[in-house]
Amino acid sequence: MTTDSLPDSPTPADKEVGGRRSARRAMPRPARGRVRLQTLLAIRWVAVAGQAGSLLFVDLALDYPIPLLPAILVVMALALATLVPQLRRKSSARLTDRESALYFAFDMVQLSVLLALTGGLHNPFSLLLLAPVTVSAAALSYRSTLGLTALAITCINVLALFHLPLPWPEQSFALPPVFVLGLAIALGLAAVFISIYVFKVAEESRRVADALMAAQSALDREQRISSVGALAAAAAHELGSPLGTISLIAKELTRDLPADSPYRADAELLLSQAERCRHILAEIAARPEQSSKDHFHLLPAPLLIELAAEPFLRPSVALRVETLAGGGEQEPPLLPRRPEIMHGLGNLLQNAIEFAREEVRVAISWNRSEISIVISDDGRGFPPDLLDRLGDPYVSASAAYGGKLTGRKLANRALGGRKAGASQNGEATADRPGDHMGLGIFIAQNLLERAGGTVFFSNNSFGGAEVRVVWPRSAVEGEAPQSPEG
Repeated sequence: MTTDSLPDSPTPADKEVGGRRSARRAMPRPARGRVRLQTLLAIRWVAVAGQAGSLLFVDLALDYPIPLLPAILVVMALALATLVPQLRRKSSARLTDRESALYFAFDMVQLSVLLALTGGLHNPFSLLLLAPVTVSAAALSYRSTLGLTALAITCINVLALFHLPLPWPEQSFALPPVFVLGLAIALGLAAVFISIYVFKVAEESRRVADALMAAQSALDREQRISSVGALAAAAAHELGSPLGTISLIAKELTRDLPADSPYRADAELLLSQAERCRHILAEIAARPEQSSKDHFHLLPAPLLIELAAEPFLRPSVALRVETLAGGGEQEPPLLPRRPEIMHGLGNLLQNAIEFAREEVRVAISWNRSEISIVISDDGRGFPPDLLDRLGDPYVSASAAYGGKLTGRKLANRALGGRKAGASQNGEATADRPGDHMGLGIFIAQNLLERAGGTVFFSNNSFGGAEVRVVWPRSAVEGEAPQSPEG
């Protein structure tokens, strides 16, 4: 299983919680089961050496009675199954989920046959049946892990009933049937527990890693986009001198050529086009604040809020910015216009504006030690029982969170989606890949925390959502304006 799907149609919870219907489309998930063939074959050769060495040691050194020939044939089968793919496929190849599951299934069956020849569950090496289940839970899909767990339980039950005696020096060794039954039950439960436990832990690690990658992609893309303006300003500056030379030569040619010259029209065209280029470069150079100092220029906090919210303003929702001075300081603090802060605050402001009824209030307060920005709206707010999960990546959010966890512009940029949102009548307007997975809030929180802030989620006294971002003043102040090159 390499992709996970969600139903296309909204559930009743989508309409009731949050008052928004969100399009829940299938979102491609990173393919699982990409086990490297070389790694698997190396482990198999270790198993071949270990099995062959154990058999020869028991038979030759300990002189225990053992069906050596059938056991060696079973080990040779594993060696042959390892040698063939090593010769026919590249060692750098990666197996699909299905191929990896088949490899592990063969290893489990081969080990079971070998155990059946050497005592079954009486053999202490029967614990090795849990190894393929553990690896599958850590690397493969849920379906493959479930199938291998069922196969392990089947092999355990068969070994409890059918096996040759355990090699023993004097007489055949036999455990009481009740003990064998208990051991079979214990091994079966261990297979189930290990598969569930390891799969959940590995899945959580994969989700966090994917979400962090999406957050980094959003930040990297914004930094690349912002550098275009700086490059344009630099190009305008560098092209000014050669363009002036071209204009001067074109003027001299136009002046010196006679009126009836066939080249005079070309010279006049060259002069007009050079003048047009000068106007274009002048317009680019006239916006240095938007190009060269976009993300490292210090701005007053209220102005920063207005700039972050500007792309998402709606006529039906009013944005009210308030300042609450503290500690004897009247002037609003300066915040760096960095991509982490602009994207994080922009994502939170877009959520509030899109789901507010009439008004979004932003309260900026500060004292000598910290700066606080509180964004609240008059919408339905966050469900109280899910407040402690806000900020977790890849949670089914469109139904459970009333739309508040939809991934907004940042998640769509990071995942290659289109900008889309809920229309004013509540209908979904376009596909929003990843929105229902709660990635937008995760990205916003991580970007703001990267900038030194701490994010808190709650509901205000009117029932709407409220997000509070707090920075220590030492984390955001003292940054001198810098050029992109510095």
